[in-house]
Amino acid sequence: MKKKDTTYYNDLDLIRQYYNEKDDYWLGELLNKYLHLIFGVCMKYFKNENEAQEHTQQLCLEVIQIFHKKRQKIKNFKAWLFQVTKNHCLMHLRKKKHQTVPLEQVQHPTAHKPIPQSEFDKKEQQYQLLEKAMASLEGEQKKCIDLFYYKKKTYKEISAEQGYSLKEVKSFIQNGRRNIKVFMERNENESL
Repeated sequence: MKKKDTTYYNDLDLIRQYYNEKDDYWLGELLNKYLHLIFGVCMKYFKNENEAQEHTQQLCLEVIQIFHKKRQKIKNFKAWLFQVTKNHCLMHLRKKKHQTVPLEQVQHPTAHKPIPQSEFDKKEQQYQLLEKAMASLEGEQKKCIDLFYYKKKTYKEISAEQGYSLKEVKSFIQNGRRNIKVFMERNENESL
């Protein structure tokens, strides 16, 4: 087959030529122009050269099939091709993510190892110690720690509710945290 001169053809000219002649040569020339774009997008999503090359080939076939099925009204082929490539990659990544796992690899939710009683006891002791540390705090520190950590209020909300400046709220919370930490470190080895 004699090579056709496509030097002066833009994307839309190549598409027009394809529809006029029904010759895949024109689509081939068009896709050849943008192979680097397709490959680049595939590399971005798959991060593996072999996989990117495989998907680039699949995409070229996909685009040809799209053109074979019906006449495409495309104003900007490069942008259209970019979107088709991106959608293809995302669809394959989604499929990969949702692949089924063989039943023998699935662990039943109740099949995990039970947590030893000593772990529960240790956590319970820590919670009790934390409650004692909170009780040991002075007025403003205790109030601000309670509002911030337990009632999930922001510094601004605490400031507005309690009439403290933002700087005071920050200071009460920081000092309260430090005092709780000191109390817990000092009392963690004592039996409750």
